[in-house]
Amino acid sequence: MSTHSDLNYCASRFQAKRRLTREVMVGGVGIGGHHPIRIQSMTTTNTQDVDATVKQTLALAEAGCEVVRITAPNKKAAEALGEISKKVRAAKCEVPLVADIHFLPSAAMEAAKHVEKVRINPGNYADKKKFAVLEYSDSAYQEELERLHEAFSPIVLRCKELGRAMRIGTNHGSLSDRLMNRYGDSPLGMVESALEFIRIAESHSYQDICLSMKASNPKVMVEAYRLAVARMNQEGMNYPLHLGVTEAGDGEDARVKSAIGIGSLLNDGLGDTIRVSLTEDPIYEVPVARDLADKAMALWQLHETIELSEPTKDSINPFEFRRRNTRVIELGNGCNIGGETVPAVIVKTHHPISAASEIVQDVCRTQTTLKDSKLEGLQIPLESIDDLGHFAALHEALHSVVKCFVLELGEAIDLNDLETHEWPENGLAGITLLQHIAQEDAFYAATFLQFCRDKGFNCAIDCNADALRDEIGAQLQPMGSANLILTRSSPADARHPVGSYRALAEAANEFVPDAPIWIRNTADNTFAPKDYFSDRLLESSILSGAVLCDGIGDAISIETEPLLNKATTLAYNILQGARSRISKTEFVACPSCGRTLFDLQSVTQKIRSRTDHLKGVTIAIMGCIVNGPGEMADADFGYVGGAPAKINLYVGKECVKYNVPAEEALDRLIDLIKEHGKWVEPN
Repeated sequence: MSTHSDLNYCASRFQAKRRLTREVMVGGVGIGGHHPIRIQSMTTTNTQDVDATVKQTLALAEAGCEVVRITAPNKKAAEALGEISKKVRAAKCEVPLVADIHFLPSAAMEAAKHVEKVRINPGNYADKKKFAVLEYSDSAYQEELERLHEAFSPIVLRCKELGRAMRIGTNHGSLSDRLMNRYGDSPLGMVESALEFIRIAESHSYQDICLSMKASNPKVMVEAYRLAVARMNQEGMNYPLHLGVTEAGDGEDARVKSAIGIGSLLNDGLGDTIRVSLTEDPIYEVPVARDLADKAMALWQLHETIELSEPTKDSINPFEFRRRNTRVIELGNGCNIGGETVPAVIVKTHHPISAASEIVQDVCRTQTTLKDSKLEGLQIPLESIDDLGHFAALHEALHSVVKCFVLELGEAIDLNDLETHEWPENGLAGITLLQHIAQEDAFYAATFLQFCRDKGFNCAIDCNADALRDEIGAQLQPMGSANLILTRSSPADARHPVGSYRALAEAANEFVPDAPIWIRNTADNTFAPKDYFSDRLLESSILSGAVLCDGIGDAISIETEPLLNKATTLAYNILQGARSRISKTEFVACPSCGRTLFDLQSVTQKIRSRTDHLKGVTIAIMGCIVNGPGEMADADFGYVGGAPAKINLYVGKECVKYNVPAEEALDRLIDLIKEHGKWVEPN
C-alpha cells in the first residue's frame, strides 16, 4: 500500500537477517525465537475416521513433519480429536496436533480440550461473509468489534487456561463483509482482520499466538505478510509467522508458487514455521518444506557473521506491486523486453557451439512440443573466438524458429577479437552480446557497448551492484541505456542472490535508470545448489519469483537446467506463478482435508486435462465451501464441493449452479466457460 511505504518490515532487503520473534510452545515444539523453522502439514482424512487419521498423522511425523493439523468442521469432529490424540500418543509419537477451525466456536471450544494448538480463521469465525455491500459508520463498526470481542473471548480464555497455542490464520478469500467494505479485497484488509483478533487476545493477557496471511496469489501473500510485520512493529508485537501459499494446486506449478511466496519472505528473514500446500498426498509436502527451510536457515546462519554495506536507497515499495520503469529494447524478430512488455524467456544450450546438429535438434524439439511457452532467446556460450566461426551457420539454421540469439562471451574473448572477426556482410539480426565485466574494466564496458551499437547488436553487461555503482555506472551514464541490458551471475559479495538483484537495480537507477534487467539463474548465484531438478526448481523460483514480485525483471533464464524443454517450461511456470506472464490456464486448487467432499487429486487432474489450453483463464477447484467463493477471489470460474456427489459451479464469487451431479459437473463447467466467451477449442 503506498500509504505504508515508510513502514519497516525486515532488518535488511539485501541480506538475510532473521526477524527475532517471541517463542510460542506448541506442546513440546517451540516456534519462533531461536528455534529452527518448523515443518507443518495437514491430514486429508475424514477426522471422524479416527484410525485413518491416526495412521496419516503417524506417517507425516515419520516423514519429518513437526506439527500436524487436523480439520474440525463440527463438534463431532472436534470430539474425535480426543481419541486421535490418545492413539497418536499411545504409538509413542509426540508430534503436536492442531485443530483447524473455521465457522463454529463450539467446535473450537471442544477441540481445545484435546490438541496443543487451535487455528482460527478470523473471516469465518463469528463474523459475516455474505459478500454484502454495506456502509459501516464508525459507531456501527465499533459495535461489530464489540460483538466480535464477546464471541472470540471464550476460546481465548480456554486456550489460556489449558496452555494451548493459537494460530490466527487469515486467508485472502475469507475476509468478512465488514473488512471487505472498509478495506477492500486487499492485503491491508487481511492484516487488520488478524490484528482485531490479536488485540482481543491481548486484552486477556494471552500471547501464545502465531500469525499467517495466506493467499493463492504469491504477490498478495508476500505483500500481506510484509504489511503484517510492519503493522505489528508499529504496535509493539513480535508474534511468529506461519508461512504458506494456500490453494497452490499440484505438481510443478504448486511447488513453484510455494517457493516464490515462502522463499521470498524467508530471504527477507521472515518466517518461523511453514507448510507447502499441495493437492497431493500430504506426505509429499514435507520434503519440499524441509528443503525451503534448510536453505533459509543456512542463509540466516551465514549472514549472522557477515556485515555488508547496504545501498543508501531502496526505491522499491514492498507493500504494493509496481513494475520498474524501463525502456523498450528489441531483441529481434518482434521480441521486445522492457516497458509494459511481458518478460522474455531466454534458454541456454549446454552443448558447445561446435555441436550444431544437437543444438538444432534440441531447439526444434522444444519449439514443436511446447504450446504457448516457446523459448524466445537462445543463449550460446562461446569460450574462444574460434567458436564464433560456427555461429553464422547456426544462425542460418535457427533464425526462423528462434526470435533472438544471446552470445555469452567467455573471458578469453575480448573486443579486439570481436573487431577483427569477419562478420557476415549483410549482418546478423537479433543478436545480443553478453559478457561479465569486473569493476576494474569499467572503460571496457563503455567500449563494449559502443561496439554493439555500431554493429546493431544489443549489449548485456553482467556485473555486480558494487562494480556498477563504483566504476562502471559512471562510464555508462553519458552513453545512456539504448541497447543496454544489465544482469548479474557471479556473486562478488555475501548478499543472497535476491538482495544482489535488488542492489543491482538500485545502482542502475543511479546511472542508467531505464536499463532493462535480465534475471539469470546460474550455478554461481544459487546457494548450495544440488544437482537434481527439484532443487533447481526451488532455487530458480525463489530468486526469480522474489525479484519479479519486487517489480524487477524484463527477461529470465534458467541456466542451471541442462534440458532445453525443461528450462523453458520452468521459466514460464515461474513467470506465471509470479503473475508476470500468463501462458496457460491458472488453477487454484485446495490441498484437501477432512472437509473435502470429493477426491481432489483425481478431479483436479480430470479438469486440467480438459481445460489446460485456456490461456488466461483461472479455474478454482475447491473441496468444500470453507474457502470456496472467497479463495476464488481472482478466479474466473469455480468448481466447489457442495454436498456428497454434488458440485456447485461459480462464475467469480457468484454460485450460478447448485448441486450439479458430480458425473456431469465438468461438462457443465465447460458449458459455463463457453457461455462467457472464454472457451477455445484445443489444438
